[in-house]
Amino acid sequence: MRLYNFSAGPSILPKEVMHQAAEAVKELDGSKLSLIEISHRSKAFINIMDEACELALRLTGLEGKGYKAIFLQGGASLQFLMTAYNLLEKKAGYLNTGTWSDKAIKEAKLFGEVIEIASSKDQNYNYIPKDYTISSDLDYLHLTTNNTIFGTQFKTLPETDTPLVADMSSDIFSRAFDYSKFDLFYAGAQKNMGPAGTTLVIIKESLFGRVTRSIPSMLSYEVHASKDSMFNTPPVFAVYTSMLNMRWIESQGGIAALGEKNAVKSTLLYGEIDRNSLFEGFANKEDRSDMNATFNLKNPELTDAFDSICQTAGISGLKGHRSVGGYRASMYNALPIDSVEVLVDCMQLLEKNH
Repeated sequence: MRLYNFSAGPSILPKEVMHQAAEAVKELDGSKLSLIEISHRSKAFINIMDEACELALRLTGLEGKGYKAIFLQGGASLQFLMTAYNLLEKKAGYLNTGTWSDKAIKEAKLFGEVIEIASSKDQNYNYIPKDYTISSDLDYLHLTTNNTIFGTQFKTLPETDTPLVADMSSDIFSRAFDYSKFDLFYAGAQKNMGPAGTTLVIIKESLFGRVTRSIPSMLSYEVHASKDSMFNTPPVFAVYTSMLNMRWIESQGGIAALGEKNAVKSTLLYGEIDRNSLFEGFANKEDRSDMNATFNLKNPELTDAFDSICQTAGISGLKGHRSVGGYRASMYNALPIDSVEVLVDCMQLLEKNH
């Protein structure tokens, strides 16, 4: 029996994607070669990379609108550096809503002035700041759309003429909104898109050449875009599996359809958190993430009892991050609703027993 996987990442992927990827590792499309031993310069892999980039733009509604999709390495952590290296000439603004925002700010300060436009650090990042003013002289404004550790999520985007940059690592492809409001967004694959090892960057081509500094080739968006993500050897397996997952997303009706399913899952779990006398949510209700639900036991002495119930039920990956404690249920695209139903049953069993 497979476990009910609530891990924050590397995350659950659809069974059919896992099966197809496993088959390709043994042999890719009748080629008599494994996916992980073909040349990345071969026509077979160039076609894979091209389709992955096309799917990323099509799913986000950005195809033919002056954007470029690039697959890179180094995770979102490298993008904290690359965004500033490529875009920060004088001053940038950051919305600090959690650990990853904080890390992005630290890297950006190496390249210019960084203004913390707003922060929710005063409440251990359990809310999304609302009332703030965006300066008109910023090179860009950076935000983290979903905060994996603390379980908060931007429900609306800032209204600004300033170029908008976003870390979307943990809610990429999970809900429908106007992606053209972003000038650049990036996502480490392992949260909701594919296996660890690759990072998707979607950037407006008009942003190339925005800074006067010389940028090393490996850190230049323009260089990677001009080489169609092939400037150096790409992570073949991670790109291929991400492509399969994007095919699956399209087959499910696209981002909008998955967003509706994700909302059903999160509504079910948050409803139980609020109803159950033994639990309480961590994040402010209006800012709760559909991807990562954070919650705690009101009585920590029941921890062993609840953990035992969950273990017996086959639940995995539920432990909260040390910054918050308690529990974190990650409900990414591929998590079926029956996993959430099992978790709700476990919460109700604890309440019945105590």
